[in-house]
Amino acid sequence: MLQSTHGTHPKEPHDTNTYTLGEIGMHNIVIASLPSERYGTNNASLVANNMLRSFPSITVLLGVGIGGGIPKDVDIRLGDVVVSNRVIQYDFGKSLPGGRFKMTSCPREPPVELGTAVTALRAVSDLESRLIPTILSEICENNPELLQYTDPSLLRDELFEGTYDHMQQNSNCDDCDRHRLVNRSTRKDTYPRIHYGIIASGNRVIKDGTERDRLAHELNAICFDMEAAGLMDVKSCLVIRGISDYSDSHKNDEWHEYAALTAAAYAKALLSEMPVNGVKDALKVVVPKSGTC
Repeated sequence: MLQSTHGTHPKEPHDTNTYTLGEIGMHNIVIASLPSERYGTNNASLVANNMLRSFPSITVLLGVGIGGGIPKDVDIRLGDVVVSNRVIQYDFGKSLPGGRFKMTSCPREPPVELGTAVTALRAVSDLESRLIPTILSEICENNPELLQYTDPSLLRDELFEGTYDHMQQNSNCDDCDRHRLVNRSTRKDTYPRIHYGIIASGNRVIKDGTERDRLAHELNAICFDMEAAGLMDVKSCLVIRGISDYSDSHKNDEWHEYAALTAAAYAKALLSEMPVNGVKDALKVVVPKSGTC
């Protein structure tokens, strides 16, 4: 997704990250990923801390990757993109008598300069119908191996009732009761939609429709992830998540690659439209496409 790449840069001692350097628009970009099969807020904090030690001039942080959608009150589909206006760590709090839990974390917002950039991008009338699809095409032109992941019509997007659990004998939903599918209107096109709202972040994989809906009601969230709160502990940032599942027992890996691409496309659109205004570098932490969030 970089428009050009740069050479290597010396790292600080004990920095275990691997970096890709380049440019998008007028911005210098530093990309790092979480280690394979390592997820959660602590690992995200470690990656961000190491990056800021090795690249102290970084001023903008984007957390880009996949997340679990919450389709309770918003028409979120697989492959759509969620952009944070706040991040809440839902598993940080106190255990109380009777098995009760009291969340004590406070919502955290992105920095003003990123918030205004998001507002400006939202004003682009053809963001969903032209800009994001164009960027997806450009990414695949430069990376032909990704072409197989860019046609969502080849994938199944099925939302089951929150109280209906997956039939465990298969990884897919071939044996699940089709009568328990949620009836949703057919979209006129396959363009990913962009949603703006609260991302609930924690160290648990949410894979239960009832628990998903309960937390969504409590937090007014529209997406779950496992890294955003850790990034926020290091530096205020904007979190961008491609929706790869519905945070229920029917989740699988089928949409991971496409969801990662749509999140990356939005990040590129944002940086391409964002004026420099003294911002020298942008940091993008990418969650591995095989992530479990």
